[in-house]
Amino acid sequence: MKPFVLLATRAQDDAADAEYAAFLRFGGLTPDDLRRVRLEAAPMPALDLDGLSGIFVGGSPFDAGAPSKSEVQVRVEAEVSALLDEVVDRDLPFLGACYGVGTLGVHQGGVIDTTYGEPIGAVPISLTDDGVADPLLVGLPATFDAFVGHKEACRVLPATATLLASSPACPVQMFRVRRNLYATQFHPELDVEGIVGRVRAYSEYGYFPPAELTEVVARVRAADVTVPRRILDAFVRRYARD
Repeated sequence: MKPFVLLATRAQDDAADAEYAAFLRFGGLTPDDLRRVRLEAAPMPALDLDGLSGIFVGGSPFDAGAPSKSEVQVRVEAEVSALLDEVVDRDLPFLGACYGVGTLGVHQGGVIDTTYGEPIGAVPISLTDDGVADPLLVGLPATFDAFVGHKEACRVLPATATLLASSPACPVQMFRVRRNLYATQFHPELDVEGIVGRVRAYSEYGYFPPAELTEVVARVRAADVTVPRRILDAFVRRYARD
């Protein structure tokens, strides 16, 4: 099988390793099947797109709409945008989780801002009619719970995008560009232990007051989130190629 690539931007090794492990586990992949590129650590290497089955983008502490950005974020955004020029042109399989909305959404002309941020927790995700019919989502419940936690979201859907899912507080939870490029605001790679680790890793990043850490952990531990991981498995099964 031609490998997939995970484009990652988490500077904390524990969080970065846990994210990679989650994509491996729920995608049914081995390390040989999923190459990780840590963009926060070094410039993006040349990627042979002809030699890939597809691209994943993990979550990120970067805010696409932030008025002030670090040099690393500016570099990463420029590199991802240049890559997306070719990925979109080829309609190469792409699945961006959370930061995928910020990257693919901005690239396609959407508006990303703080209007529809959601606190960390499980929220009901409802598929649109297009979502119910989408090949990647066939067989999923029309409504299911997923983990979220984001300061920004897509306020204006790109004209090139098809809306696939929404939540009560965030109208754009998933969209598709062309036939094979997807972005989710929720995290399909997170189970309960995964989000607990993420909560602890980012307790000082402004997603919630640090004094509320115990409360936030208790809240996510009480959630029943199992459906979103099926999206990763479906993506791999649909797009893995020899």
